[in-house]
Amino acid sequence: MNLQDIPKIKHLDSNNFFLLAGPCAIEGEEMALRIAERLVEVTNKLEIPYVFKGSFKKANRSRIDSFSGIGDEKALKILRKVSETFDVPTVTDIHTNEDAAMAAEYVDVLQIPAFLVRQTDLVVAAANTGKTVNLKKGQFMSPESMKHAVQKVLDCNNQKVMVTDRGTMFGYQDMIVDYRGIPTMQQYATTVLDVTHSLQQPNQSAGVTGGRPDMIETVAKAGIAVGVDGIFIETHFDPANAKSDGANMLDLKYFEGLMTKLVAIRKTVNNF
Repeated sequence: MNLQDIPKIKHLDSNNFFLLAGPCAIEGEEMALRIAERLVEVTNKLEIPYVFKGSFKKANRSRIDSFSGIGDEKALKILRKVSETFDVPTVTDIHTNEDAAMAAEYVDVLQIPAFLVRQTDLVVAAANTGKTVNLKKGQFMSPESMKHAVQKVLDCNNQKVMVTDRGTMFGYQDMIVDYRGIPTMQQYATTVLDVTHSLQQPNQSAGVTGGRPDMIETVAKAGIAVGVDGIFIETHFDPANAKSDGANMLDLKYFEGLMTKLVAIRKTVNNF
């Protein structure tokens, strides 16, 4: 995949990693614009190619009473407004075949959730929109098995595909990142490390996913050190009160400091 295929993406000559970042879910217009404004400010300052991330709905919830969204069209229109206001590309995840064409009218990148990445019809529906497709590696899948998911997109005559490692299940309620998988998956497609989801602690008895946000910097630094192409981070100005995945999100106040460190590591890695 060539990052130039993503509309509005900037700083491609910086030799930096690229970034997909934003809130887990679109909770409203004000919060989305507030988060986007800060992320755009920092990524422009540090010359990081940037895509704003926000889910227009959350279909994969642990409990039926968990927050799932503010309405599909309403949330998608907010994603479009973010793109138009800050002149940045956007990415959102889809869960059904019908979502693909609908979301493609509003965003630049379609993301396939890890739990659904083996669903051929869904992957094909995303690929057939002609949009860039981000395939999340299933927590239950080997890095090597992702070549088949990538091939599904390529077989639809769509070369615009990337894969994202979001951790691997380690027992029932924890996840780890196997950094050996990054160079393996880079053989198949541009590869991203989802830092915050890799730090989830799923399957809690309360039905609410836990997390280890204290380890965000550690996992992100290691990803850059091994040469990952892109970083994925969910962030919020008030994680404790976020409506989805607050337990593993990065507090927005730490965003610039973390990115500054990652850029410095990337510059060092580029010298080798």
